[in-house]
Order: sequence, then structure tokens, then C-alpha cells
Amino acid sequence: MLSRLGALVEAAPISVFRGATWTTDAPYRETEEAIAAHRDAGILAVEMEAAALYAFSRSRGRPVACFAHVTNTMAQAAGDFEKGEADGALDSLVLATAAAKTWLEAEKC
Repeated sequence: MLSRLGALVEAAPISVFRGATWTTDAPYRETEEAIAAHRDAGILAVEMEAAALYAFSRSRGRPVACFAHVTNTMAQAAGDFEKGEADGALDSLVLATAAAKTWLEAEKC
């Protein structure tokens, strides 16, 4: 999966960062020490969905890639979870489309 999509990261029409995320079901309940330890380990973001995607991948034997569009700071400001056009919703669709095209082209080979 990574070898097929690796070129996409380099050629993506938007900024893409590849690296580890911290998956937790309740990041707002984590301790300052846990947050600092993950930051010090080079974790790029905290998210709440990837674990389910990778569990699906393992149980079904199917490849899965997770693109995390990190755009909020845990509801620290009004409208924090809004992902409209100005906050990158279209960029996410462009990246997902490019990933699908890249994957399908690799399938043809």
C-alpha cells in the first residue's frame, strides 16, 4: 500500500505529511504526561478513526490507507469541527481522488 501511494505523497496537489498518529477514543481525557510522551516520540496528530480502519484491514485481509485531515484543536474555538471549503474539505476530496486513481493505475500493472 505504501509503495503504491508513496509517489502520491510527493506529487500531491496539497501538503501531505506521512508519519505516525496516536489513536485514542477520547483524546480530551488523556493526561499531560501522555500527550508530552507522544509528542516527544514524534507523533504527528491524535485521531479517533484509524484503529477501526486497520482492524477492518486485518480482519478482512484488505489493504487500507488512512488520510487524516487534521483541522481542529479539539473544539477549542467556535465552529472548530466545521470542514467547509475554506478549511480544506475540497483539498481532502482532491487527495482522495488522486489516491484512488493512483491505486487503480497500479492495479492495471
